[in-house]
Amino acid sequence: MELLIRNGRVVDPATKTDETLDILIRDGRIAGVAPRIEVRAREVIDAARLVVVPGLIDMHVHLREPGDEAKETIATGSRAAAKGGFTTICAMPNTNPVNDNLRVTARILAEAARTSLVNVLPIAAISKGSRGEELVDMAGLSGAGAVAFSDDGRPVAGSRFMNQALEAAKALGALVIDHCEDRDLSGDGVMHEGVYSRRLALRGIPASAEEVIVARDLILARELGTRVHIAHLSTAGGLLALRAAKDQGVPATAEVTPHHLLLTDAALEGRDPDFKMNPPLRSREHVEALAGAVKSGLVDVIATDHAPHTVEEKSRGFEKAPFGIVGLETAVALLLDRLVHKKVIPLGRFVELLSANPARLLGLRNKGRIAVGADADLTILNLAKVGTIDKNTFESKGRSTPFDGWKLKGQAVMTIVGGRVVYPFDFAPPAKSGGSV
Repeated sequence: MELLIRNGRVVDPATKTDETLDILIRDGRIAGVAPRIEVRAREVIDAARLVVVPGLIDMHVHLREPGDEAKETIATGSRAAAKGGFTTICAMPNTNPVNDNLRVTARILAEAARTSLVNVLPIAAISKGSRGEELVDMAGLSGAGAVAFSDDGRPVAGSRFMNQALEAAKALGALVIDHCEDRDLSGDGVMHEGVYSRRLALRGIPASAEEVIVARDLILARELGTRVHIAHLSTAGGLLALRAAKDQGVPATAEVTPHHLLLTDAALEGRDPDFKMNPPLRSREHVEALAGAVKSGLVDVIATDHAPHTVEEKSRGFEKAPFGIVGLETAVALLLDRLVHKKVIPLGRFVELLSANPARLLGLRNKGRIAVGADADLTILNLAKVGTIDKNTFESKGRSTPFDGWKLKGQAVMTIVGGRVVYPFDFAPPAKSGGSV
């Protein structure tokens, strides 16, 4: 099958491209990129006044399948991803059963092949049952398709065990994604410890609960010379430790989420469970530090930490409701409106954070760039399109978002995976003379 995208502004920091170009897609790969491609393609899309970027990649998604299909399935999560502009999503292992063995990994991949509109890449657990006691078969799981290892949701408590995990990962060249939380310090806290937790008389989670584990694991990575990726970093102290580690040559990277960039703990005054997540929303000084780190290049990735729950679960009141919100269908618009349009970061940096850098960290050589031979995974953006977030229209089963009702400028309007348009869902090929998205 041939698809020709005409007249799009192609923005790709991996190839240092920002110009109006045509892109020819053939048999799922990019077959040509040039100012004008003369070919009688079966399908032609006119992308004039639109932006074409390498397919966006979300390194941190909870799809809940197997085991918690009432919250989300691979099928519904993939539809949310496609609608949100993501062509590849990485599935965290805290399923039921935990993805800690070849059977569960194979099950996820088989279901994704059957029902998913986008690429689904499993992340396997670090330890069996995510209990932090016995390492999984990292070599076997890597061979079966796991792209990284994480006990996300149940952080690795033991320093000796984490050191063992990093040693094993180094031998394989594998990436460890680290949920940094000292449960002795976070305890049964439900929000950031500070002015607002005291005002609301709610149990607090101190910034130090994150920072001591960030520091510990960066020290271990420095001693071993191995890679470690800090998930959903949310504190200024964590950023200081990351900067020091990078300055010392530690191959450490980190991600932040849109909600930690755009909201503070002041938003919790209404005790709305849609603002409850882990790590919690932090105070203003932490949010400003995160924004500075995204702008400076210290932070490598923006990931959603898409974590759906049922409406019933999130309706139990703030203290009893589970941590977690959805993000696949809101992230792109939020970041375009609040970061790109407000000139916090340029569009090329947006693409680095959501495509080029995730592809590099995960070793996805044919993704994260627009070049001949690369996978034809593309996201088309309309920077001028204005829309309002409406949680009742989500493709995800989850409805928990702190951004419901936000009016935003900039939207993902088309998602192409392997040369096939997967969003809009009702896409019909325009006439051969071409048509606008």
